[in-house]
Amino acid sequence: MLLILHHLENGSLRFKELERLLAPITQATLTKQLRTMEGNGLICRKVYNQIPPKVEYKLSDIGEKFR
Repeated sequence: MLLILHHLENGSLRFKELERLLAPITQATLTKQLRTMEGNGLICRKVYNQIPPKVEYKLSDIGEKFR
């Protein structure tokens, strides 16, 4: 989770960008971590209504305090 917070310090990132930065993390592990962090209010998830789906993650106000 700390590495995810670190990578989101410079702005929002898409799922695949995070996956590449955190290699060799699995999709399942990354999804679980992001959901936990979103549930704890550390990050915000923004879904764009388009095809293919686009989802971005960024630090929430609480997450910004960890900087």
